[in-house]
Amino acid sequence: MKLATLKDGTPDGVLHVVSRDLSRSVPAHGISPTLQAAIEDWDRAAPLLMHVYEALNADEGAQSEPFDPLRAAAPLPRAWQWLDASAFHSHGDLMETVFGLDPPTDKHTVPLMYQGAGDELLGACDDLRLPSADDGMDFEAELVAILDRVPMGTKAVAADPHIRLLMIANDTSLRAIAGKEIKTGFGFLQSKAATSFGPVAVTPDELGDAWRDGRVHLPMYIHWNGAQFGRPDCGAMGFSFGELVQHAARTRNLVAGTLIGTGTISNANYREVGSACIAERRAIEMIDHGHPVTPYMHFGDRVRIEMFDGDGRSIFGAIDQTYVQADL
Repeated sequence: MKLATLKDGTPDGVLHVVSRDLSRSVPAHGISPTLQAAIEDWDRAAPLLMHVYEALNADEGAQSEPFDPLRAAAPLPRAWQWLDASAFHSHGDLMETVFGLDPPTDKHTVPLMYQGAGDELLGACDDLRLPSADDGMDFEAELVAILDRVPMGTKAVAADPHIRLLMIANDTSLRAIAGKEIKTGFGFLQSKAATSFGPVAVTPDELGDAWRDGRVHLPMYIHWNGAQFGRPDCGAMGFSFGELVQHAARTRNLVAGTLIGTGTISNANYREVGSACIAERRAIEMIDHGHPVTPYMHFGDRVRIEMFDGDGRSIFGAIDQTYVQADL
């Protein structure tokens, strides 16, 4: 099942069911007004939404409309909780090079995770407005899970049923600020701009055999100003989504609508498949040449992030956005 939120001038938009080929949608009137409402009442809402989805794919039932990603907000335009991890070991290794950090002794057994800002999440085609290009603007392609309510103490082996939907994300980082914030020990604040999400959220079953062991075994394609920047495989997660859920829920309940991100997708064979963020490429250049070569982004730059199934069909739709100067 594929779901989207279309903008209607309200903070949470209107929930729509989207066809598998992303061509048509129909509002979820009478079932759930918003995706947050659906997640909070998933056992009731999901079967009803699935009935609409099946009818839409069969071109039956309620009248549909063309699905326009330009009208799409983030599937959850605001979230009670946005938790982002660093689940790819090769990314962590490279970031230690960029920031000159000593590796944690338990880096391969305990996930790194911080709490981001969930109060304003951007749609796939929304411009990314930022105050200064001097802050080191960088895209970061990720996968994100939307959870229903997760009780405190939930273990990884019991976490998968709580993963109701998956999304793709661009978790923009401001690298000139990030290094300073990491060294304070308090974590990210100014260095994290609003996160952008693909136009649709999908239930894990839509991925077929690519969804297994709490991971999505498909590559993510990243283009920067029209040129392919990377195609890392998401299945290389060092920590599964279940392990990320277990880590987040160790000391507290996770409310329905909690988002958990994988962190930047990364593969150990990064020289072959490229990267999902500029900082990684700069780290590779430091290793290879002793200094970074690739600059961070300029205003007017465009990023496209997308994942395809085995038949070449877009699964989540594309994040396709431009970085622009904020009008302050």
